[in-house]
Amino acid sequence: MSHQPDDPDDSVQRISTSLQHTALAHPTRQRLLFALSGGPSTISRLAARLGVNKGSVSHHLGALREAGLIQEAGTRQVRGGTEKYYRRTAERLVVAQPRAEGTAALFGAVAQELERSPVGHLLTLRHIRLGPAKAAELAKALAELVDGAEEEPDGEPVHGLLVTLYQQAGT
Repeated sequence: MSHQPDDPDDSVQRISTSLQHTALAHPTRQRLLFALSGGPSTISRLAARLGVNKGSVSHHLGALREAGLIQEAGTRQVRGGTEKYYRRTAERLVVAQPRAEGTAALFGAVAQELERSPVGHLLTLRHIRLGPAKAAELAKALAELVDGAEEEPDGEPVHGLLVTLYQQAGT
């Protein structure tokens, strides 16, 4: 999820309604959005990927669909019936005014993803003193690094990247 409010790209969805914020306030919903960033998927595949039961996935997809964050993306006939595919309504979400519960859910989702990662990961928290100009310079450099990372072709593992720069309260 991105927090850059001025991106004019059509593939960006701005998060502004209470319903959208509520939908994003659950780690499983965040993880479903992560999983759907790779393309459309079914409840069964999502449940297997996340290690969550199908009923839970169905419930959370309903909340995301009601908030306008995902939509149906077609169906496919299988042995005993029809399987629905779901996809994100936009590649990126922009949360101009993040809410604590959504941020907590995002961090909870990332923690669950880290726990399930098949390889080692990097997790670093560092506190440094920076003036406003240096903080802005660092934020710009981090955004350029993340946005400039070239993706490799399909078939390569997907890696999560969460970057934040914030000023501690009271400093």
